[in-house]
Amino acid sequence: MKPPILGKQTFLHDHPVSGSSFDTFNKERNEGDDNPYPLYTGRYLLIMKERSGSLLKMTRMLESKWGFKVASSSDFVRETLDERKIKSADALFYNELGIALLGADEEIIERLSAPDAEYLIEPEKVVYIPDDIAGEGEQDATWGIHITGALQSPFSGLGVRVAIIDTGYDPTHPDFTGREITGHSFVPEETVEDLHGHGTHCLGIACGETDNNSTRYGIATAAQIYVAKVLNKQGSGAQAWVLDGMTGAVNNGCRVLSMSLGSPVYPGQEYDMAYERAAQYALSRGAVVVAAAGNDSRRSQNRYSPVSSPADCPSILAVGALDESLAVADFSNRAVNKGGEVDIAAPGVAIYSSWPMPTRYRTLSGTSMATPHVAGIIALLWEKYPEATAAMITEKLRDLAKTLPLPPEDIGAGLSFAPMKEQ
Repeated sequence: MKPPILGKQTFLHDHPVSGSSFDTFNKERNEGDDNPYPLYTGRYLLIMKERSGSLLKMTRMLESKWGFKVASSSDFVRETLDERKIKSADALFYNELGIALLGADEEIIERLSAPDAEYLIEPEKVVYIPDDIAGEGEQDATWGIHITGALQSPFSGLGVRVAIIDTGYDPTHPDFTGREITGHSFVPEETVEDLHGHGTHCLGIACGETDNNSTRYGIATAAQIYVAKVLNKQGSGAQAWVLDGMTGAVNNGCRVLSMSLGSPVYPGQEYDMAYERAAQYALSRGAVVVAAAGNDSRRSQNRYSPVSSPADCPSILAVGALDESLAVADFSNRAVNKGGEVDIAAPGVAIYSSWPMPTRYRTLSGTSMATPHVAGIIALLWEKYPEATAAMITEKLRDLAKTLPLPPEDIGAGLSFAPMKEQ
């Protein structure tokens, strides 16, 4: 029997992607793995080998041969798609991506899988906030704003829409009063309100302005903001929710997508094709995608972990973290797997930014904090070069980066730097 994608029978509801069921879920789905968090949701992604393959043919096969009830993203051209709108479906096709989300048991998945099929079937991942590190106390100013040149840049991201794909945001936060913000929750049964805090912190770095002491802490202070909530109040979510958020952001005219989230990647593991398809779609619509390289390394103990997913995708810029002395942060992942490079680096240690009320501000460390620095700088570039393509903006970003005496596998092109008028 196929569980529907949503509803009481859904595997995600039977085994939540966060909370007290972590250990039980992990033993059931990932037996023998010492990872304390589950890797998979119990659902699957069907990925067409050729993006332009016949979706109609595949839909008919799922419906007639296997009895699936299939929904399609094309049914939601005038509204934002999320799982709450397809409760009775057990398959959802993302037409733009050539991907289908399947709610099916393992027996059916095994029968669907075939080496000569026109598609691949992969388990849907659980996605997490990287293990960010809390700072000790608050600080008076954000050093990242200074060292990236944002204070000297004449650009503010005016007219550019930035997507923060994370845990939502605090709509009551006084620092965002009067800002143009559109928000949508892709997490079933949760509103866009940030009940975790991570999304509000990342939003402040990318697009915040000044704190209650008039101290500047954000990069793109005049950018339009699109918040896609794809992680729940515990800071975890389903891969399909991230795909929903990415396509929703692109379809809402965002020029840069900031994703401080991920799943672990092991040495030798290939990048995730579903994320790559979503990133390719973003590029085709004139948007640049940046993602956190991950916080799994412990360089002081000679442990170096690969760039996490989705940052390891070829069409996504992976962001590493630097400290105030411009050394690589101890936790920042590096290029270990072929193709999974770090593309650029940004401030990611002791970063001061907004936090849900009443706390209002917090200081955190992580590649999660480095990523929105780069997203904000990309917004400044889009303001300066409004007619540029996404590829041209990426090239400008690399060209402006400050070279550092550090290995490229750790920092890519170097320290991300804001554009100036004369450049």
